[in-house]
Amino acid sequence: MTKRRPIHHKLVGKLTVDTEFGAFLGDTRIRLLEAIERYGSISQAAKAIPLSYKAAWDAVDAMNNVAEEPLVQRSTGGQHGGGTLLTDYARRLVAMYRAVEQEHQQVLDRAAEQLGTPSAAAPNIQDFRKLLRRMAMRTSARNQFFGPVTGLREGEVSFEVRLRIDAEHELSAVITRESAENLELAVGHEVHAFVKAPAVLLMTDTDIRITASNQFWGDVSRIHDGPVSSEVTITLPGGRNLTSVVTRDSVGRLGLAIGKPACALFKASDVILATFD
Repeated sequence: MTKRRPIHHKLVGKLTVDTEFGAFLGDTRIRLLEAIERYGSISQAAKAIPLSYKAAWDAVDAMNNVAEEPLVQRSTGGQHGGGTLLTDYARRLVAMYRAVEQEHQQVLDRAAEQLGTPSAAAPNIQDFRKLLRRMAMRTSARNQFFGPVTGLREGEVSFEVRLRIDAEHELSAVITRESAENLELAVGHEVHAFVKAPAVLLMTDTDIRITASNQFWGDVSRIHDGPVSSEVTITLPGGRNLTSVVTRDSVGRLGLAIGKPACALFKASDVILATFD
């Protein structure tokens, strides 16, 4: 009778972030970034994870929107129609994640051997955890932003809140006085902003005047056509993205195409604000 070899067990963990919306598996998006770096193509990177092409782009857009700097850049043209590249900031982020993950595993290894927990921590971990928390947020709103409050204007029943989302752009929101008090808003306080894609309108005519307080010009970076509607993503100069859902007829009527300039606009009352303590 053959003697069975003993099975060696190892405590293995994945770096996760717990939020109000549940656990976030950061490893998947990090692996997506690594695959983009390796293949220079979002479609090939998506297959390697694996993710659907749309899910991969949605993840890239979400990461670009919540990070301090863009993580992924798209290049157009060329013999093969362009590609997708990581920024230096993204490479540093991936390196930081893997370093923290390695430290995390070492902690588990020492805990398994000594039944103790070491106290050492890697540098800048607090900022890294803060970024992961933003990336972990799950919401039905297609457009997600964050930034410090730069202005508050009090009205009879409402507050106008101005939020800086990058070096060049501010976002305006109008909320009730009660909501402002519940959120404990103050200048400099970091706030998250959400805008549903159907609330985002598009225009291409620079001469049109419109009352919507939020107007952001950029270039069309992606068009996902459906049977009736199309999902159009506008990339701003700073790398942030805004996604709109419009009819396919509107895409043709506006002459929307990859690389063409367009303006994404929405009313201040369509912005939802949230804070997380």
